Amino acid sequence: MNNPSPNMTPKYSRAFWVANSVELLERMSYYAVFIVLTLYLSNILGFNDFEASMISGLFSGGLYLLPIFSGAYADKIGFRKSMLIAFLLLTIGYFGLGVFPTLLESTGLVSYGVTTHFNGLTSSGSRWIIVPILFVLMIGGSFIKSIISASVATETTEATRAKGYSIFYMMVNIGAFTGKTVIDPLRDVIGDRAYIFINYFAAAMTLLALIAVFFLYKSAHHAGEGKSMADIGRGFLRILCNWRLLILILIITGFWMVQQQLYATMPKYVIRLAGEGAKPGWIANVNPFVVVCCVNFITRLMAKRTAITSMNVGMFLIPLSALLMAMGNVLGNDIISGMSNITLMMIAGIVIQALAECFISPRYLEYFSLQAPKGEEGMYLGFSHLHSFLSSIFGFGIAGVLLTKYCPDPALFDSHAAWQAASANAHYIWYYFAGIGLVAAVALLIFSKVTQIIDKKKKV
Repeated sequence: MNNPSPNMTPKYSRAFWVANSVELLERMSYYAVFIVLTLYLSNILGFNDFEASMISGLFSGGLYLLPIFSGAYADKIGFRKSMLIAFLLLTIGYFGLGVFPTLLESTGLVSYGVTTHFNGLTSSGSRWIIVPILFVLMIGGSFIKSIISASVATETTEATRAKGYSIFYMMVNIGAFTGKTVIDPLRDVIGDRAYIFINYFAAAMTLLALIAVFFLYKSAHHAGEGKSMADIGRGFLRILCNWRLLILILIITGFWMVQQQLYATMPKYVIRLAGEGAKPGWIANVNPFVVVCCVNFITRLMAKRTAITSMNVGMFLIPLSALLMAMGNVLGNDIISGMSNITLMMIAGIVIQALAECFISPRYLEYFSLQAPKGEEGMYLGFSHLHSFLSSIFGFGIAGVLLTKYCPDPALFDSHAAWQAASANAHYIWYYFAGIGLVAAVALLIFSKVTQIIDKKKKV
């Protein structure tokens, strides 16, 4: 693949910039809500750790499974129509997350004390109404997953694609960083009610994106629009027969299982071990901050290397990140430089994790986009997110089990001493994920070597 010179500044279309801008708004809304989704489910609706983790995992998993189908449908009806549908559904869904607990409170099914902490609903079936609301968000979000990354593919050339995806990934992380900064100040002011009101902020951002697409988005690329269902079916078969893509998805799932712990494990882990004053939103923001600062530099640094080589570098960083996260509890919760060891080592691990992401994610999307025939970019880029479906289901499921075993909810214990004894080995959680990351890294190295040998034989 020919890459542009680092000294050249590629020009991109208005559709490219509008798509990336609304991606920023969508990521801002998503991460503002997702960083505290397990806390919303537990503290507001009364689900236990395992239930909250599984609901969050199934939501996140569905969000990444459905793009396989919504991406194909987006190719058929066009990206503009798909974006309008997506942002309309997202606005409705986020607004629903905010209104639902308020309606329950008004009917007396939910009550809040003077500290704004949740007091009831643990035995009421009414809380399960949250599932269809999350399903609306899943459908809307699934379109965005495939459309925006596919728009980058259609609005760039092979020469400008790596740079285009680094811009896309930078916008994703600016949105993620901005969204996560909202929750902690809000939580300081209104306590657990912040987990409700953050959804109104998310709805406002997706409504703004809907307006932007309606008035500003127009693309000159329409390949694939109006295709028949038979054409879509044949496209699916081509993907399913591409063994390299399928194996790569399974391997990259290992990386994302570790990455998912920023949302599945970290918020409860730091609040329980470092105290209620811990700021999981700010801690998680280390990831997008580092990505925004470093992704363009790392993309340029690896410009002459293949996508697989760049991903290999990142994969061997990920088990190191999990081991650093474990060190906080090993060192004890002493205060150093104004923060606890739990927080300090969590931040150190997230920095390494973010660097790994810079090496992996933009080049992974580039790799998939280059496999996509014209008019099937939505389908292929939607399929590329299958790793996040798998990592969400398994990552959140494992997190629920490990939190229950090694870092349980303090409210379940009669005394603080009893809870301390039960959570003494909380850091073991991260050893499990370090092992998963190491297996994935070795698997990608083997995959790289085997495919190189096969390609050399084909050339002979």
